[in-house]
Amino acid sequence: GVGTGAMAGSLPEGAFFAFQMTFAVITPALIVGAYPERVKFPAVILFSGAWLLLVYAPVCHWIWGGGWLAEMGVMDFAGGLVVHAKAGVSALVIAVMVGRRRGFPNALHPPHSPGLTMIGASLLWVGWFGFNGGSALAADGGAAMAIVVTHLSAAAASLTWAGLEWLRFGKPSLVGLVTGTIAGLASVTPASGFIGPVGGVLIGIAGGAVCFYAVALIKFRLKIDDSLDVFAVHGVGGILGTLGVAFLALPTFGGLGLAEGVGAGDQLAVQATGTIAVVAWSLVVSLVILLVVRAMVGLRVDQEDEIEGLDVTAHGERSYML
Repeated sequence: GVGTGAMAGSLPEGAFFAFQMTFAVITPALIVGAYPERVKFPAVILFSGAWLLLVYAPVCHWIWGGGWLAEMGVMDFAGGLVVHAKAGVSALVIAVMVGRRRGFPNALHPPHSPGLTMIGASLLWVGWFGFNGGSALAADGGAAMAIVVTHLSAAAASLTWAGLEWLRFGKPSLVGLVTGTIAGLASVTPASGFIGPVGGVLIGIAGGAVCFYAVALIKFRLKIDDSLDVFAVHGVGGILGTLGVAFLALPTFGGLGLAEGVGAGDQLAVQATGTIAVVAWSLVVSLVILLVVRAMVGLRVDQEDEIEGLDVTAHGERSYML
């Protein structure tokens, strides 16, 4: 059972259950961004279900359920490791296993509607206030600060990404700006309840810049077709914030401070240990799940189906009736 003990404070059990459920739901959904347009639907269903049970649930309990990483003192306020690092690493595994889309990376279509991309990112921006603020499990000053630093990080990262794109390609794009938004949101997630406004801005600038270069590295240098850059944005951002909180939680940066008698270096070692454990578990278990699913139903759709489009071939409907 979920329990209404110390873990949930004074929350009703149903509210705590529903809140935790949303984290469990969004994490395998994030991974879908790595492999659209080319994976068989039965494989999506089987992988997502197995991943939730075998990757999400154990790590969630290691960190948020009083498990071994919690006992070590790992700081992850709202899912830098539990959500973003796990989804990012698993996304990378599946992108490599399934292979690239046809025409990657030269003949790829850009997103067909930057406006829809913007609306989606805006929904995420607002929704993130619920995730990060709600992780305080109370409507108090801690929740309010988590929302403020989340907003500052998202804004700083959006501007950083757009600025880097402007410098590098001569034109800042809407899709680039909102990719920066998500990078800033993912980066601040683990730190959100432990830092102050200065920390939020710093983590946003760092997240926007580091994830910008991570996208170039994964997609164009390593030629891995992680379609929506789940690893480069969520994975890299979540890990960056997880390591960065060891410093940005210090009162120097307006943070709430670390545990009694723990220095930034000690905390960084704990954060790094947690990161390595979560990355390794996600990588190995995702690989095993994918091997089993591939043996059962296969992963990749036929080339004709991919050309025709999975909206029609897999689901019998058209995305657009134009």
